Amino acid sequence: MEGGNSPNLQLQQLPLATAAVSVQPHTDSFSYKENLIGALLAIFGHLVISIALNLQKYSHIRLAGSKDSRAYFKTKTWWCGLFLLVLGELGVFSSYAFAPLSLIVPLSAVSVIASAIIGIIFIKEKWKPKDFLSCGLAIVGTYLLITFGPNSHEKMTGENITRHLVSWPFLLYMLVEIIIFCLLLYFYKERNANYIVVILLLVALLGSMTVVTVKAVAGMIVVSIQGNLQLDYPIFYIMLVCMIATTIFQATFLAQASQLYDSSQIASISYILSTTVAITAGATFYLDFTGEDVLHICMFALGCLTAFLGVFLITRNRKKSVPFEPYISMDAMPGMQNMHDKGIAVQPDLKASFSYGALENNDNTPEIYTPATLPIVQEQHGSKGVSAPPYRVLEHSKKE
Repeated sequence: MEGGNSPNLQLQQLPLATAAVSVQPHTDSFSYKENLIGALLAIFGHLVISIALNLQKYSHIRLAGSKDSRAYFKTKTWWCGLFLLVLGELGVFSSYAFAPLSLIVPLSAVSVIASAIIGIIFIKEKWKPKDFLSCGLAIVGTYLLITFGPNSHEKMTGENITRHLVSWPFLLYMLVEIIIFCLLLYFYKERNANYIVVILLLVALLGSMTVVTVKAVAGMIVVSIQGNLQLDYPIFYIMLVCMIATTIFQATFLAQASQLYDSSQIASISYILSTTVAITAGATFYLDFTGEDVLHICMFALGCLTAFLGVFLITRNRKKSVPFEPYISMDAMPGMQNMHDKGIAVQPDLKASFSYGALENNDNTPEIYTPATLPIVQEQHGSKGVSAPPYRVLEHSKKE
């Protein structure tokens, strides 16, 4: 009986084994297709955002001398940039619903690459061979990220997100992140540690929570559109509130950093720190690298390092814009070279903020381009017949 039943059992098990083998390539193909869709949406979004920001910047620069501070609202260029900005943000937002978080976050290097290319085409910036090498490194890094990105795909349902939220690895990660954030905030606010790394680490820690919540919200919306409603779960609204709050605080710290440091320096350091912290958060919360082999993880890490190096070199090679320096009206001032030689300050440092190189307009001055004149006091001649210098420079106080 056993010998007679064994062939039948083998015949019955053969189709099942064949079916199991045939399902695996289909699953891999589907996961790679989702990765590709998410990566293309992210690349499209960052490219459009870069174009939009440059359009709005161009509109502001053209209206730099206008007395109306809101004149750019009346230009089609600014509104076109706003429309493209919203479109790009929607593209990046939707990309999180298709691909793993650890794959989407590093693709923000596309915006840096696009800004560099726009500078070559429209602003006619002159590039050296090392600049093209930097851009090439960023492109190679992006290709490695897409090719060797993690393939973890999980339905963003309310149950799955809640399960990840209360898992002990994420709770431990959150505890460490909160402690680091509080320490950095204490040194920044109480000790006046206005270092760029401190400020951008605060931005990166907030940004890691932003991308975690963005993926949850975007994924639950897509699952709801597909027919499985997820908007009635309380976790959706918790994630939505956290996403908005962390985005606002993140923008606040970035604005403070932009007032102290150069924008190109902020772009490179912020990209490196934010990407590193966000990948760590994605690997802890969504378990992006679970089941990945060592080769794929190493190649993905190599892609990240290559993209980091490319972005750093691109922003480093950019020429810093020379800030506007208000000029001095000096009519017949002899001895100016001697004053410079002696180290006397000819022009005081102005602490007021400038907007696109224009001086602040006071109520007494009808024009914004009124030159800042240097007060000069003529000294009396000495009693012994030795003539003193006819002019001397007064030190300005803060009230002046």
